[in-house]
Amino acid sequence: MSYIKAKKYYAQHFLTDHSIAERIVNSLKSSNYILEIGPGKGILTKYLVNKNNFYVIEIDKDCAKHIQLKYPEIKNNLFIEDFLNFDFNKIPSHRFSIIGNFPYNISSQIFFKIFGDKNRVNEVVCMLQKEVAQRIVSEPGNKDYGILSVLLQSYFNIEFLFSVKPGSFYPPPKVNSGVIRLVRNQNKNLDCDEKLFLQVVKTSFNQRRKILKNSLKSIIDISVQEKIFLKRPEQLHYKDFIYITNLISSLIK
Repeated sequence: MSYIKAKKYYAQHFLTDHSIAERIVNSLKSSNYILEIGPGKGILTKYLVNKNNFYVIEIDKDCAKHIQLKYPEIKNNLFIEDFLNFDFNKIPSHRFSIIGNFPYNISSQIFFKIFGDKNRVNEVVCMLQKEVAQRIVSEPGNKDYGILSVLLQSYFNIEFLFSVKPGSFYPPPKVNSGVIRLVRNQNKNLDCDEKLFLQVVKTSFNQRRKILKNSLKSIIDISVQEKIFLKRPEQLHYKDFIYITNLISSLIK
């Protein structure tokens, strides 16, 4: 088996602790139609390869070749491409689950892509930088609460599962990691203009120290006497942002 060197370009830190790998895989509730993102040397793949309708996507050609040699049975289910540009229609099921050790440098982008096609994703179990994991699971009133918290919590039930120390990787990262699980909730839609909702959430948190009345001026000049506009974004639940979106929508019209 060929030697695979971690590439800084892809922010690769290969998990080496098999007990952690098995724990991550066992955290996945779904067992049919699973997509693993960035298998690297295949430490998670080992525990996933016998699952029904298992697929892998890997951007690193060296790692992809390694996976093909190690697990020839998934050759036809291996996509050698960038997940951020991946067409979900290549998975022959309307709904599927995602698992993986997400590269620290693009984990937020991965989640924005998942949010953009959330009706295709049943569940996500992933390991990422602990700081980002805490941000995603954070609740209103917490300093870590932000854009991803609001967007993902509007469509997924999210929980922090466990922490992983740098010594479980090679090369070891300079930060701790965290494993989280996201399970699609019952919201089919948010009962608002979702394009405007996304704009409102992003604009609010881009100036998070300002009250909404001031931070949202780029969208609309708010003169209505609504107390909610005197709050800061980290104080608001995603349902509050739905309310604000509908209010702004009515004012624009």
